[in-house]
Amino acid sequence: MSPTARPVDDRIDDDAKLRELGYHPVLIRRMGPFGNFAISFSVVSVLSGCMTLYGFGLVTGGPAVMLWGWVLVGLMVMFVGAGLAEVTSAYPTSGALYYMADQLGGRRWGWYTGWLNLLGLLGTLAGIDYGAAMFTGALLNLQWGLEPTPGVVMVIFVCILVLHATLNLFGVRLVSVLNSISVWWHFAGVGVIVASLAFIPSEHRPVSFVFGEFVNHTGWSSPLYVVLIGLLLTQYTFTGYDASAHLSEETTDAEVSAARGIVRAVGWSWVAGFVLLAGVTFAIQDYAGTQNSATGVPPAQIFLDALGLTGAKLLLLVVIIAQLFCGNAEVAATSRMVFAFSRDGALPFSALWRRVSARTGTPTAAVLLTVVVAALLTLPALYSKAAYGAVTAIAVIGITPAYAIPVFLRLRYKERFRQGKWNLGRWGVPVGWTAVGWVAFVTVLFCLPQTNPVTVESFNYAPVALLCVLAAASLWWAVAGRGSYTTPTFSSGSGDRELAEMSEEIV
Repeated sequence: MSPTARPVDDRIDDDAKLRELGYHPVLIRRMGPFGNFAISFSVVSVLSGCMTLYGFGLVTGGPAVMLWGWVLVGLMVMFVGAGLAEVTSAYPTSGALYYMADQLGGRRWGWYTGWLNLLGLLGTLAGIDYGAAMFTGALLNLQWGLEPTPGVVMVIFVCILVLHATLNLFGVRLVSVLNSISVWWHFAGVGVIVASLAFIPSEHRPVSFVFGEFVNHTGWSSPLYVVLIGLLLTQYTFTGYDASAHLSEETTDAEVSAARGIVRAVGWSWVAGFVLLAGVTFAIQDYAGTQNSATGVPPAQIFLDALGLTGAKLLLLVVIIAQLFCGNAEVAATSRMVFAFSRDGALPFSALWRRVSARTGTPTAAVLLTVVVAALLTLPALYSKAAYGAVTAIAVIGITPAYAIPVFLRLRYKERFRQGKWNLGRWGVPVGWTAVGWVAFVTVLFCLPQTNPVTVESFNYAPVALLCVLAAASLWWAVAGRGSYTTPTFSSGSGDRELAEMSEEIV
């Protein structure tokens, strides 16, 4: 794989495919296959998801649930990713999930899929950058003794959002270069962290602890319930791989590159994340001290106990830079979703958000809207300790169903689906149904309360956010969406789509 762009002729073929799907090319194709893989790999970012929710994992099941949960959930996400990749190959547009749903199931399917996808992307961005702010606060605590209060972390969080907005405004070429660097930084970072924790500390936890120790500090008495809740760490980490689909209009050989980007990002993240979690868990010196670290970040305490102050600061810097790469990639993916959804008239003030800079080929207003909404979504963290867990759950229950809806519609309306260049062949149906079943399960699971007793501070706001978005989507559909939202018709399936829309109106 190469980060460089492909020949001009391939771009012409990609643009012809986009016109066939009904869109006039306005974004610039400057991203090669490696760059497309890199953006999803950067968004998944095991150095972001695994590290920021590591403290959550210590409480909800402990090492055993973190390690075995990673194996199980990673396997199921491979099914989801493969099913989504197959549909992405058939519909390589920036709208991605909602456009797929629209073409296969009709306008209303596309409408609600788009709103769920947008909620999940914004929740993922908020979680990534707030996690980076937490780790930055921990580094500042070790370096200068600055107390990482919620207010301090929020200020750092806003500064990171501003940085990512600025970088994205320079255009997709810079984003692609940064994502390519990010891939190697993540692999090298995992290697450095695991090697340091393996060879420098004089003591390590036994294998029986890493793969068998169960810890329940949630307040719930059911071990099974705690195990299931503990799967959030892995499921949250494995979000954002739809970035390859959202950047497909800026990718050469998009029908193949975007699909492969999704599958490869999930696969490599699965391997790297397992190595990282195992390496960090073997190095725990004081379990209780790690949970109650003054830095506010349990992995920072593990680094500190195992390597000393200088080593801890260096490894924290490795993690923070990876998280910054991750957040920057997510801003790119989310802003393209905002751009595409506005292009089809789905958002209020769509005419503003779909504007593209003639100089950079970037949807500038969409980038700015993305970071502002992510900041607003995270404001509850100023007064609620459970807010970060809720934001991550919002990401999961928003974006994960959006992954499965196009796969479900591809199975339900098989006669409407036209395979792309990358497909699963006869395995498409069993892989698809496995993916849909898993997504239905985790969507219900992560709406449940995570700690007991349930108070204002510990309440899981994810289902509230989900209901609010669905209610807002329904209201906006009735007020304006029914008339303003429209997507072009894919020429090879126009008749089937018209029948789907007629059946919707009858219902």
